[in-house]
Amino acid sequence: MNITTIGRGNIGGGLARLWERAGHTVTTLGSEGGDASGADVVLVAVPSNAVSDALGKVSGLEGKPVIDTTNAFHGRDEQYESFAHEVKSHTTGPVAKAFNANFAALYDEIGNQRMRPSCLYAADDEAREVTEQLIRDAGYDPVSVGGLENARALEDFVTGLFGKVEAGRTFYRFAPSGEL
Repeated sequence: MNITTIGRGNIGGGLARLWERAGHTVTTLGSEGGDASGADVVLVAVPSNAVSDALGKVSGLEGKPVIDTTNAFHGRDEQYESFAHEVKSHTTGPVAKAFNANFAALYDEIGNQRMRPSCLYAADDEAREVTEQLIRDAGYDPVSVGGLENARALEDFVTGLFGKVEAGRTFYRFAPSGEL
């Protein structure tokens, strides 16, 4: 799969490395922007106060599936229901919210775990399959929390509770009874 990440930092750069190891071709774009027209899927991994600015500097996004990783650590534009909805307003394609509740500091430790950690996500139906595939290819098990209408709940979960757990050093696992 051809993946473009918008953001080269801990999350964008870290996921790019995991996906390259899984056999994907990844192009990383920084604050200067660039062209995503060759991408099968796009990842947005920028600070919350830079979402619209970053997307405005990238061409070739229209209609592509996009995975948003943003959390509200630097504020939010309240005219949008969630950051995923802000992303969707720029791309007009299917959007998923994922990887925002997984700590980039632990990416190199995923493969050393007894069980695959979980990755919570919310997605438009058309973004589900590619999102689940990329979650698996990064080393996690996907756990759906429903449609994109639940993206804000994932954002609030991180800033309200999860971000306070073990200062960013925690994996988690959600599984049906009998699978642990």
